[in-house]
Parts: sequence; C-alpha cells; structure tokens
Amino acid sequence: AESLHSSIGLLGISAGSLLLAVHFYSLPRAAPLIPSTALGVLLLILSSLLAYAGIRRSLRNASLFLSLCLTISVFWCGYGVVFILGGQGVLNDTGDFRNALVPGLVTFTLALLIIAVVGFLCREVILAMIASAVSLASAHEVAMCYSTAFGSSAVACNYMIVCLVGGYFALGRILYFLTKEKIALPGTDLAKKKTRDQIQSTSGSMNHFAVTGLILNMLSASVFGCRLLGVTGKLFIGQVPWLWAAGIYQIGICILSYRAMDVLMATFFGFTSILKFAGGYCLLYPVWQPEEPSFPTPFLVVFSILFAVLALFLTLKSPVDGLYLLFYVAYCIALACRPKGFFEGGPQGVDVAIFVASALMTLIHLYNVKASAKIPTGKGAVKALLARSSFLKLREGADLHAPYLGYSKYADAEVLGYACSVLASFAITMTGDPQAPLATVVIPWVVVAGGILKLLGGSVAFARGKTLESSAFILYAVMWIIWGLTRYGGLYGTTRSFHAAVGIIAFMLFNGFIVFCTLFLNIAWFFYSLTFLLIAVSFLLDAIHALPAGYDIAATLIFGLVSFYCFLSALFNSTFEGSCLPMGRPIVHLGGVGGGMTECLHLPARKASSVKRIADILKNGGTCGIPTDTVYVLVAACNRPDAVEKAHQSKRQAQDRPMSLWISSLKQLEPAKHLFTPLLWDFMEAAWPSPISLVVPRGEWVDFLGMKDSAKYVGTPQSIAIRIPDCSVTTHLIDLVGPIVVTSANPTGEADTTHHNQVYAKLGDKVDAVLCDGPSPENIASTVVDCTKIDSGNIGFFRVGIIPKSQVKLIFVLFLLP
Repeated sequence: AESLHSSIGLLGISAGSLLLAVHFYSLPRAAPLIPSTALGVLLLILSSLLAYAGIRRSLRNASLFLSLCLTISVFWCGYGVVFILGGQGVLNDTGDFRNALVPGLVTFTLALLIIAVVGFLCREVILAMIASAVSLASAHEVAMCYSTAFGSSAVACNYMIVCLVGGYFALGRILYFLTKEKIALPGTDLAKKKTRDQIQSTSGSMNHFAVTGLILNMLSASVFGCRLLGVTGKLFIGQVPWLWAAGIYQIGICILSYRAMDVLMATFFGFTSILKFAGGYCLLYPVWQPEEPSFPTPFLVVFSILFAVLALFLTLKSPVDGLYLLFYVAYCIALACRPKGFFEGGPQGVDVAIFVASALMTLIHLYNVKASAKIPTGKGAVKALLARSSFLKLREGADLHAPYLGYSKYADAEVLGYACSVLASFAITMTGDPQAPLATVVIPWVVVAGGILKLLGGSVAFARGKTLESSAFILYAVMWIIWGLTRYGGLYGTTRSFHAAVGIIAFMLFNGFIVFCTLFLNIAWFFYSLTFLLIAVSFLLDAIHALPAGYDIAATLIFGLVSFYCFLSALFNSTFEGSCLPMGRPIVHLGGVGGGMTECLHLPARKASSVKRIADILKNGGTCGIPTDTVYVLVAACNRPDAVEKAHQSKRQAQDRPMSLWISSLKQLEPAKHLFTPLLWDFMEAAWPSPISLVVPRGEWVDFLGMKDSAKYVGTPQSIAIRIPDCSVTTHLIDLVGPIVVTSANPTGEADTTHHNQVYAKLGDKVDAVLCDGPSPENIASTVVDCTKIDSGNIGFFRVGIIPKSQVKLIFVLFLLP
C-alpha cells in the first residue's frame, strides 16, 4: 500500500506537470491549447489527489514525500483557482494576472528549493530532482512575468523533466508492487529504501506535518510582503486564492498535528489559519464596498496575548519554535495599531520578517525530520532546568496525550476550543456600523475562530470519548457561525427579529441542559457553560432590540475571562504533572455515576497485554466490559458460575432478555457436533463469524462447554443464543478464556452502550475492568435468529439488528436449501 500511495502521488505530479508543460509550450499561440478554466479545474482535482496520497503515505511512515506532495498540492490548488479567475474574466486589468500569480510563485520557488536541498543532502534523489525542477519552473515563470526575454519554453521544459522523472519512477514502483517484487526498473528498487525508511520511522515521535504548516505561513506572508517590497502592484481579489487555500490547508494541518499528538503546534496552526481567512476576507471586501475594512482592536490585543502564552509553553518544548511564535505576537500588535490592518505598511513589514523566519524554520524542521545529525533547536535545555524544580515537572512518556479512559488517535483539542471562545467573545465587543455591518472585520474572527475551529475541537473531543464537552463545543460552534453570519453579514434586520429570537431561545434551552450536566463534570465547565448563557441572553436582547447599554460588553468580558482561565488550565495540565490550575471537582456527585473510573481497571484494547490481563480477570471470576463488532457488552467466563451470577445481578437482567453464549470458533463445539442437526451445523458455519446470534435448542451439548451451574443463567429452559463475533479482539479473548457468557453492557431497559465511557457511567462500580476501544463500530446490536425449527425449513427473528432479514434469509437459501 505504501508503494501504491507513493506511485499515486508521483503520477499525480507527473500528470499536472504534463498539463502545465502543454500550457506553457502553447502560450505563444493566439489561443492556448488548454483553456484557463479547464486547466484550473484539472489542477484542483490533481491537488486533492496529491493531498490524499501524501497523507495516506504519511500515516505509516514519515518521508520527504509527504512534504513534497502537500506543498505541490497547495501550490496547484491556489494556482488552479487563479487560472479559473483569469478564464472567467475576473483578472481583466493590465498586470492583474501577474500580481495574482507572483506571491505564490515566489513562495513555492523557495519552499521547493528547500525541499530539494534537504532531499539531496539526505539522498532522496528522485524527490529532490522533482522538487528542484518545479522550483526552477516557478522561478522561470516569475522572471517571465517581468521580462519578455524569458520565454515560456524554459518553464515548459522544467515541467517536462518532472513529468518524465515522476512518470518513470511511478510506473517502476507500480510494476514492482504488481509483480510482487520480482521485476524492478533500474533505479526503482524499493527494498533498500524500505529498510532505510523503517530505521528512520523508529527515530522518535515528531510532527512531520509542521513543515507544510510553516510553508503555508510563508505563502500568506508573501502576499502582503510582496506588496510592501514593490514586487506586486496592489492587493486585490486575485491573491485571495493563495490566502484561503493556505487557510483551508492550515486547518487540515491542524487536524493532522493533533493526529501526531502535537497539541501546541496544532493550536498554533489553528490560530494562523484564522489570520489567513481574515486576510482573504479583507482583500475580497472591496469587491462590494469601495472603502477598506477596519479592524476590532480589542480582539487583536487578546490574540497577541494568546500567541504570547502559546509561545511561552512552546519554548518549554523547543526554544526556537517559541521564538518563532513571537513574530506572530508582533504581527497581531502591528494589526491592532493600524486601523486598516493588512493594507498598511507596519503589518506588511512584519509579514516580510515572518516570510524569512518561516523559510528558516522550514529548513530546520525538514532537515531534522530526515537527517541523522540535527540542527540544534534548544530542545532539552528548558527540560533540564525544570528537572531541578520541585514545583513544576514536565509530563513525559508514551501515554502523555492518552485519554483518561481508553485509546484515541488524537491529542486533546480543548486548548484550541477554549482559545476560540476567547477570540470569538472579544471579537464581538466591536459591534461596528449597523448600516455597513461588513466594514469591520468581525466575520472571520467569529465564524472561523468561534465556529469552524470550535467544531474541529468538538469533533476531536468526541473521538476522545468526551461526549459532554464535544456536545458543548459543537453547540457553541453552531451558535457562533449562525450569529456571526446573520448579525455581521448583513442578513440581520427588523423583519427577521422574531425568527432570530426563537432560534436563540432554542439554543438557550439546549445550553441550559448542558449547564445542568456540567454540575456532574467540574466547576470550570459549569462556569464556562453558564457564562455562555449570558452571551446567548445578549444575542436575544439584541434581536428584540432591548439590549441595555454595556450589557453585551460585560457578558463577553465575563465569558472571555472564564474561557481564558480554561485555556490556561488546559495548557498547564497537558504540559505539567499535577493540577497547577485545576478545573475543579464536580459540584454534584451521584453515587454510582462514574464510580468505576476509580474502582475498576480501564485498559486500552489496542494492546495485547491488556487483552491478556482481561482474560486473567475473567478466569479468576471477574466480570468485564469489552468492545465487539457491534456495541459494548458485559462478559463472564462460562465455567465460573459465581462470575455469571454476578453479571446477571449487576445487569438486573430481565427474564425476557436472557444472557447469550459466545465462542471463538466452531472447533470449540466440535466434540458436541453429533448433538446438532446437520442443517443447523451448516447454517452456523455459513452465518459466522458475524453479528448474527442464533437461538438453538438447549441440549446435552451445553455440558461439553463446561458451563455446569452457569447454565441456569444462560438462555431459557428451551433454548440458548450463541454467536461467533466478527471482532479479532473479542475472539482472541475467547481463545484465552474459553466460551463466555454475554449480555449488553447496560441496565435492562436502557439503550445499548456504544462507548467505553458509557460502560463506566452505567456499570462502572459493578464490573472489575473495562477493555477500552473508543466509539463502537456500530450503534445497533446483533440480529437474533430463531433456529429452533430450522429442520422444518423455517427460521424466525427475535430481533432484527445490524444484519437485515433479507441478508440472513439469503444465507439460509443460497448455502443450505437444495
């Protein structure tokens, strides 16, 4: 799969290079061979393909290939949109096409040159050749924009080199893969490269996506820096594609950084994406209004404080990265000091500094990822100083970002979620002119910061099993997006006041439920959700035109300060051991709710040692909650009657919902095969493993499983439900323990349990351990089939679950009946 993803990426680069080569060879003609709009659309399609190939490749192995694919992907994304704008007649004035293209071309000339240099130094010759050829093509195109002496043939020639080199090695790798490593074109043998990559992939954990994020910072800085230096003549709509492409990709890099367990850099990239969207909005604004937009100063001052705090914490990890963030502190201060923001020289001067600093940081990060000898960044210096401190101790170890319960692919995103609350609340302290709501730059701060990035935080929180926190983040995100677009997008008016008020009241009711639930979470979350209620009240009063003077400012200040405390607390608690800034205990604590968090073990299902430990607990008479191919279940070893009785009592099992029996394979029933009818045995072979439970007649075969006194708790006097689950963790556990008795992991009458956290909430103080695997793969239980009359050619259904009736009957008809 790795070689195929590499091949897809190389073929995508070759295809795009061929298109651009044809375009530049035909440029001297009166009509281009490929229309600009068509070329732009094709480049956008190829950019998405390159992003997919790079990300899928990177999930297994860190490589220069990732940086090259993502860099060319964002290059062609912005490039394609500029071509579309040109083809649609948006870039009509003299020099518009040049002013639109040059900032991006300058950035990617330098960025790809850095990738090429590191590639040559680290003996990634093929990728280095491709990067250097695309870099030369971009440099020639910049020169061509300013001097007719440079012909388009030079650009086309470079792209043809990329096409030929990339195509040859892509086809070589595909051939190598399809022939199962028997045939390899000269120079494309992957055996040595695979060994070298495996050695490099074990060299510590790093955020390999940070390089692309730094290149995106170069791109946005180039747009405004080129204007200050006179490289471009003006700032206008043609440069928006570069800024918004950078913003969109930056959000993607933010998510991938959480995947790489790098909370601080992920938060930083989330912050910088807001600036990119705001810059694009400011360049787009003059399209419908002649004057330039103004900036809300309170927001930018708060933004600079957040950047400064983040820089301080990042310094603990890498002093060089922390110093780099100080450029953005200066940038926010420069924007706050200039009423026209991005259009004035002060911020543009800082943009030039950010461009240079980002280029240097790109070189350092990329080289340190690939090379064995590292460029020193001060890592470990602050750590050594803090090691002497008895008050502050850094959190370390493999489980640094592991959730309290179970396993997650993502680090905690709550830091970004709280920061977005701070930003959105302080942004709306500047209300602007009701007659010109778009004149003040508020929409990006509220919609992107308070909305989109908060949705991201809510999604990550849900992936980590934080159901309440994720629900709150998602609710607040929707509120900020809707309110930001209506109030500050010119959609709000007196005719819509009633409808807006009804919607806000609905949000307030939802938030009231969240406030009630946070009583059982902690004090900080209670005040966080309660003070957001003040924000919602201000929205409601504003909608009905009854807002008292100063109320909205007071509400946003209170909510902003509470959010800032939560932001600091999350940063401290993710960086240092102990609770330096505690979130507090639950205000109301109910007996039994969450009790299992401290009383029983929680073990990650991804570890074989955890499964073995659960098996030992079951063998010793314990009961456990485990994941399956459907929902979570409560299990006990069938040869331990005491454990089965305990599971029966802890569930308050109803007589009409008997416990079932699970095995790992039919081999466990082989000694009793003669006790089953041939048709029933064949049906079990055809139906399993799957989420299908078969209710079979009770008989002497039960004794072969060693159930003894446990049998009275399983099934009914006439029948027993039996199943082989289609889940490797569950079947491996049964292999270790033997057949198990199973029931759903919830009190009788309640909904099925779809997350290990719900097992704790419902049965946490009644089980001995929980095998944690995050959200269950399905939200529906198994299908229960009545096989007690199967010999007469009939089957029935006690419950239709994830497998529909039609599919079960198809198995029965096709495989069994003549």
